[in-house]
Amino acid sequence: MVKFQDGISSTKTPEAELVETDVLIVGSGPAGASAALFLSTLGIPNIMITKYRWTANTPRAHITNQRTMEIFRDVGIEDQVLAEATPHEQMGDTVFCSSLAGEEIGRVLTWGTHPARHGDYRLSSPSMNCDIPQTLLEPILVKNATVRGTQSQFSTEYLSHVQDDNGVTVRVLNRLTGQEYLIRAKYLIGADGARSKVAADLELPMEGKMDIAGSMNITFTADLSELVQHRPSVLYWVLQPGSNIGGIGAGLVRMVRPWNEWLVVWGFDISQGAPEVTEEDALGIVRNLTGVDDLEATITGISLWGNNEQFATHLRSGRVFCAGDAVHKHPPSNGLGSNTSIQDSYNLAWKLAGVINGWADRSLLDTYTTERAPIARQIVTRANQSGREFGQLFEALGIAPGQTEAEMRAAIESRKDPTSQGSAKRAAIREAMELKNYEFNAHGVEIGQHYQSAAVVPADSTPPEPTRDRELYYEPTTVPGARLPHAWVGTSKKKKSTHDLVPYGSFALLTGISGQGWVDPAQAVAEEMGIDLNIVVIGPGQKVTDLYFDWDRLREIPEEGAIVVRPDKHIGWRYESLPESPDAVLREALSAMLGHQNLTMKSQSRKANL
Repeated sequence: MVKFQDGISSTKTPEAELVETDVLIVGSGPAGASAALFLSTLGIPNIMITKYRWTANTPRAHITNQRTMEIFRDVGIEDQVLAEATPHEQMGDTVFCSSLAGEEIGRVLTWGTHPARHGDYRLSSPSMNCDIPQTLLEPILVKNATVRGTQSQFSTEYLSHVQDDNGVTVRVLNRLTGQEYLIRAKYLIGADGARSKVAADLELPMEGKMDIAGSMNITFTADLSELVQHRPSVLYWVLQPGSNIGGIGAGLVRMVRPWNEWLVVWGFDISQGAPEVTEEDALGIVRNLTGVDDLEATITGISLWGNNEQFATHLRSGRVFCAGDAVHKHPPSNGLGSNTSIQDSYNLAWKLAGVINGWADRSLLDTYTTERAPIARQIVTRANQSGREFGQLFEALGIAPGQTEAEMRAAIESRKDPTSQGSAKRAAIREAMELKNYEFNAHGVEIGQHYQSAAVVPADSTPPEPTRDRELYYEPTTVPGARLPHAWVGTSKKKKSTHDLVPYGSFALLTGISGQGWVDPAQAVAEEMGIDLNIVVIGPGQKVTDLYFDWDRLREIPEEGAIVVRPDKHIGWRYESLPESPDAVLREALSAMLGHQNLTMKSQSRKANL
């Protein structure tokens, strides 16, 4: 047997070399690399394999929302991400135009950059959104995972797996040597993309369709600063003949790095097969969309992809789980793809750690599907709906498939007419642009996720009715299942977010000065159950005080009550008073949350999971 660091070992057998670890991850994209990072942060030995020889070679995903940035803050890489990213303030002056050098149809302030929305974003989170292309994000994730213990194996392809009651045996191929070998893991995570072989082997049930439309990415470099730096954004939508997304003449010019690296999205009729596009063709498309006939641009890549509308209704089978694009496949509208993928892994990793380390029952793993499958459905539905909502803008402009170039230009030009018809068209365009807030300012979709599962102990009270649109607006609540509301707390020397009170891998019990009777019983229960429970009394004279009195407004229960927060910053349970036997009440809640109705000692839990 060959011993590796971090609990990984290798045994040579007559048939094949056998490598052992706790968790094997297939895929090094946002879902896979973040799963490796989270598991290594929690001290769980893991191997991450990818059939590719390096990380992402095209920008692909880029919008990184507040929920994901909170997660990066939690695992200590937020500053690394921000150092490589285009900041929030340069993201959002989204333009609709005839070309970058041509006339504007209108703009939408997006991603929370509108003054009326900026406060919503600032108040809701300690972290702001940013734009970082996948080519820059993946190396950060892989590097930090590997530094913390992940064994990262490139040019290593997943072939098949067999699972039993005690683990999963995975056959893989070293693509450099052509040698096959086996990896034995307690659990397997398939994060191998929209064409996931792991998900296919599991025959995970899927709803929806793949390849409902065709799109092409053209990456290029060119200095476009004179055309865009006065209206900074990551997205410039171009409506003109010949730029064919969905057959109605629309193309997208996306900023990759300001203001000289770019990506064009251009559509094609997938029913006619994949088109052949030369660099000369691509340069022509770029020049059309920018409106600069002699633009000096270098084409750096051309790739084709399909728009999908498909999600899995179950995300696991036995000891094998799938995450990311393997279980939710959709167009890039709303910028939800990589964010949801990373959030999948964040949900799963602490649960795997709890089961492997023995303080949670294996039934906790069932809640991964219960909690994340509805999110997969939601974001696939939302992203595709956002794409379809462009139809209202096209209708308002009077453009439609099959029009000639002259007809399309005339339809767009007629928005200027000093007539009642022109006035009606202008109003219709304004309404259509306002509808795009559901794509570009869907704050509730981004951070308002609410879980219902066995890992959430229901509260006696019902969730408050929303006062604003659930998709557009996030409304904080401490009802179990909700994400912990952010408030600034701390001392006269340092302030921190309520999220910082719950380090990843730990639970937290939050109470007030009148609830100090929770402290000793909670410490005893945490020791008995073998969990890390951060007990925080918030109030004047304590180690943490409510600096702006925001927590007092947000907690929704009296200060003598208690709120238990899970490692993923979702609320698992709350109690509105200080009971006569806090230890019994808390033990019952934590036992239910972790799947151990009769758990009394950590050693018993370990034996139950062997």
